[in-house]
Amino acid sequence: MRNLFFLLLILPLTSCGKNELNWLILSPNNIEGLTNLKFLLSGLTTTIYISVISIIISMIIGFIIAVPSLAQNKFLTYLNIGYVEIVRAIPLLVLILWIYYGLPIMTGISFSPFVSGIIALSISESAFQAEIFRAGINSIKKAQWEAGSSLGLNFFRKLRLVILPQAIKNILPAIGNQFVYVLKMSSLVSIIGIGDLTRKANELVVTTYRPLEIYTFLILEYLVLILIVSYFVRKLENKLKKD
Repeated sequence: MRNLFFLLLILPLTSCGKNELNWLILSPNNIEGLTNLKFLLSGLTTTIYISVISIIISMIIGFIIAVPSLAQNKFLTYLNIGYVEIVRAIPLLVLILWIYYGLPIMTGISFSPFVSGIIALSISESAFQAEIFRAGINSIKKAQWEAGSSLGLNFFRKLRLVILPQAIKNILPAIGNQFVYVLKMSSLVSIIGIGDLTRKANELVVTTYRPLEIYTFLILEYLVLILIVSYFVRKLENKLKKD
């Protein structure tokens, strides 16, 4: 990882000597470069907002989808499997385009690009979250369920008071990794006009005609963002292992 990061740092410098890159358009030492930097970084908050909101909604949907699979009912089990397999089979980009362009034609209900992006990301991610919750809940020993029954708790109270607190501790690292995944996949929402990091980069390329510099900087933006999130995910994993 350290060697890869070093390689990404020296690559722009070596290319500059060959006149392949012109970093003046992104230099904070001149007005144009500073303006371009501010424009590119302005998409950061949108990327973070849409990722955080999507992961929270997907967790809620995923949990709701996972719970029926715990029941001893074949119909509910097949319903859970069907949802997960169908959603995972649909490419996220196609889902984004269908919700933004196709859904209004089909139902007459239209959403803004931002809301459409969140809906698509949440639905797509919910299938993975459902599997995470299902695996986490199933990892709890049967004796814990029996202990809840001995206390006179019904199914939902056992799930809320006994099983979930233990399951969440087991699945938090996986949820953290999925958040990293959502951060990366959120770049696809730029296709419908959401002003995230990728959209800002695309717009700047159109005006500056310098795709190599702009997209190199975009890679570095995502790299730094993902490394920061990954760092905190690892810290969380280590803390949970100690506990």
